[in-house]
Amino acid sequence: MLISERIYQYLEERGMSQNEFAKRTGISQSTISDWRRKGTNPSADKIMIICDVLGISPYELLLETDSKNPREYRQTDYVVIDKNSKEYELIRKYEKLAPDAQRRLEGYLQALTDLVY
Repeated sequence: MLISERIYQYLEERGMSQNEFAKRTGISQSTISDWRRKGTNPSADKIMIICDVLGISPYELLLETDSKNPREYRQTDYVVIDKNSKEYELIRKYEKLAPDAQRRLEGYLQALTDLVY
């Protein structure tokens, strides 16, 4: 199943119209329509906003599985973080920072780590 097909499936499950989805994601309706009409997928830079609007994890959207539990198909290279955890919230805040602020935060983290270890 294409990613775009799963998006439409989630829209249907949530009772969300394509118009509402377009407004909430900032993705044009014509682009969303093209996913269905042309059998294409959204660009990678849109995945996180799509997941946020649909209230799902990237695992649920990107992996072709009926399971909603990413732990069932987790590979050993991945770390699964509960969406309700403090760690998840920190990652989300980090992702919203400008690149220079991300580098500063990484420096602070490294300095703290050096103090502890």
